[in-house]
Amino acid sequence: MASGSDKGIRMSRRETVSSPLRVPLSTLALAATCVGYAMVILDTTVVNVALPELSRDLHASTTGLQWVVDSYTLVFAAFLLSAGALGDRWGSKGVFMCGLGLFCLASLACGLAPSTPWLVVARLIQGLGAAVAVPSSLALLLTVYPERIARARAIGLWGGMAGVAAGMGPILGGALVDILGWRSVFFINLPIGGVGLLLGARYLPRPSRHSHGIDLAGQAAAVTCLVGLAAALIEAGPRGWTSPIVVAGFVVFVGTGGLFLVIERRVRRPLLPLALFSSPTLSAATAVGLCANLGFFGELFVVSIYLQQVRGLSPLLTGLALSTQMVSTIAGSVVSGRVMARVGPRLPMLVGLSVAGGGLLGLAAASSHSQYWTLLPCFVAAGLGISFAMMAATAAVMEAVPHERGGIASGTLNSARQVGGMIGVALLGGFVADRATFLGGLHLAMVVAGGVFLVAAVVTALFVDRHVTALATEPTSVGRST
Repeated sequence: MASGSDKGIRMSRRETVSSPLRVPLSTLALAATCVGYAMVILDTTVVNVALPELSRDLHASTTGLQWVVDSYTLVFAAFLLSAGALGDRWGSKGVFMCGLGLFCLASLACGLAPSTPWLVVARLIQGLGAAVAVPSSLALLLTVYPERIARARAIGLWGGMAGVAAGMGPILGGALVDILGWRSVFFINLPIGGVGLLLGARYLPRPSRHSHGIDLAGQAAAVTCLVGLAAALIEAGPRGWTSPIVVAGFVVFVGTGGLFLVIERRVRRPLLPLALFSSPTLSAATAVGLCANLGFFGELFVVSIYLQQVRGLSPLLTGLALSTQMVSTIAGSVVSGRVMARVGPRLPMLVGLSVAGGGLLGLAAASSHSQYWTLLPCFVAAGLGISFAMMAATAAVMEAVPHERGGIASGTLNSARQVGGMIGVALLGGFVADRATFLGGLHLAMVVAGGVFLVAAVVTALFVDRHVTALATEPTSVGRST
């Protein structure tokens, strides 16, 4: 029997906006979550092509640029789990709106930054806003679309918009930097965020709340653990792996990581319920998210610098060179949702990870004189593969948990992805910290990135349930238990 909230959902889905277009309210609610999520993901890629100009203006080293990128992803990753619990406890709509508002204010501060430390701090606040908004955006879709097939398509569109944003980030950033300067890549968030806030205030539902507590001790341990890891990986480039600072960072990472696991086993309401990982499918899909972002965002950071500092391209031409990833990311996001609805998530994950891994390995052959057409297939494969795989991984995670745990499951997956992106920029960026040996570092970085994707494909083959029924064959009654 459908619950009262499900009946309300059915009623709201029959309602339409009173205009000649008669747009369903569920579509406008989906648009609000897509705009918010797309803006957050846009900021993970739009900054990359601005890095060389930003470096010249603020006199930032390669290490400083890594902190500019990773300060955002570090906080994004560290607070996603608490934010997921906040959405479950205090209501996904309110938490989503607060996250968007904070993100917009931080974007304004980034655009006004007079120095690298100022920019890093503003990026930290941006990451907090992103962490607050993202889990609730996906959890809201579970309320708006209770039917499995409709939900799979909505998740495909939601993820597809993120794929579009991630893919168009380099070309949009390049155009903005060439025309208006590097600060404009942050100011662009203000009108986008304004649209998301307006749509969200008017059309997002107010789903039921669940009593999930906030694990402050676990949160503190998680933040300290990730700061230690980021510091160790970023500083290893200029200082060397045996530097006291680097060694201390790894010690902090291991020590607080172990403490985090102890806390999560003993606390009454853990930040990360370890019981979630009793599902092999959820565990594998979460690991896939980490590996995929490690390879993809590490590649984007390194290749953006390669195209400008080694090949001498302008920011706009760099964005255009990377636009093939945009096109293939869009195509992969659209196709993945349809394929997933027919065959389930496992096959799209396998295909996407293998294709992307091959593309990144191909970039290891890049030189200072490589023709663009020789790099083109690699860019296409990387964009197509990651978007194809990640939409399926997202669906696999959300189908592996009960409805009321949607927020924390979403936070877990997205936190793993951001940790992967942080590691990718820190690790692969460290390989190219010395400009005298840039090409050698580039080759090593691409081998590592491609290899990580192939490892993720093996994890998928071994642990993602091969017997998951295709969504297209499932009953479609509203209110059906998942």
